[in-house]
Amino acid sequence: MKLNAAVLGATGMVGQRFVKMLSESNWFEVECISASKRTAGTRYRDNALGFEYSDDILDMTIEDTTKNILKDHDIDIAFSAIPADIAGKVEADLAEKVAVATNSAAHRMDDDVPLLIPEVNPDHLGLIDVQRKKGWEGSLVTNPNCSTIVMVLSLKPLYDAFGIKDIKVATMQAVSGAGFTGVSSMGILDNVIPYIGNEEHKMQTEPKKLLGSLEGGKIIDASFNVTALCTRVPVIDGHTESIFVELESDPTADEFTEALRTFKGLPQELNLPSAPKNPIEIRPVPQPRMHRDLGNGMAVTAGRIEKVAPNKFKYVVMGHNTIRGAVGASILNAELMAEKKYL
Repeated sequence: MKLNAAVLGATGMVGQRFVKMLSESNWFEVECISASKRTAGTRYRDNALGFEYSDDILDMTIEDTTKNILKDHDIDIAFSAIPADIAGKVEADLAEKVAVATNSAAHRMDDDVPLLIPEVNPDHLGLIDVQRKKGWEGSLVTNPNCSTIVMVLSLKPLYDAFGIKDIKVATMQAVSGAGFTGVSSMGILDNVIPYIGNEEHKMQTEPKKLLGSLEGGKIIDASFNVTALCTRVPVIDGHTESIFVELESDPTADEFTEALRTFKGLPQELNLPSAPKNPIEIRPVPQPRMHRDLGNGMAVTAGRIEKVAPNKFKYVVMGHNTIRGAVGASILNAELMAEKKYL
């Protein structure tokens, strides 16, 4: 039996991809879609512009996200793609009664909320037990920022095998990361924009929580340093990142590459439906147009690996920002929650 899902913020770019991927899932059934008051009460077909959908989906009526959708629908889990300024209260209210898997940044750094990449820190789901001690029947699980996910998937095997002291990263991020109306064509065509609001802060803080340890119901952050410079480039989908990493030990370039190539996580062991066979693909020169769809968009691609000094390496990693970095990340989180009996 499929789990009944609600999609919050269903008319935006990420929300529409949620509806598309969930409608094709063997684990979830789209029971309810919601958006702003502006579109509430209208049919989805009059507002969905990004993908092809079945008539059953297109004929659904959009609900008002700010109202209690649980009164009229039997929901097992809500997937959230609503803006952070709205998400804070809406998601917390829902989580008192039902599981919420969110792409929003509103609760990512809350002490009792898992910031989750299933291949990286599945044990952080233990924070759900902390949430339930305050009376919640449901739960709230977040996925990281899209650029953070791409980077940290590549850092996890390095962290485990060699230890990490310092990370410097420069990103080249696709325009889809800003949503349908986030960057004007006149702003991005023939241009690079070396600024994305609050993005660098997210990349410098979220990895420490993700690679931290769960001890006594609290996350102890990892101790390495992260310095990020984030840019927007005229690419539709696929964030590319140039990473310079200083390790605690001194592997060879072959050992470094093999750690990435052979990396597997709990989703691969459990054979979760959204999990790629290989979380990290190795290619000589990772490129969005060539490699963003590897693993159905859920794998990241690493290459240009070079040892530049003892303990120091540079490499490039690229991943699909709206699948692995957003919608697919939340769905994989929900699959792990279901497998671990948190739904």
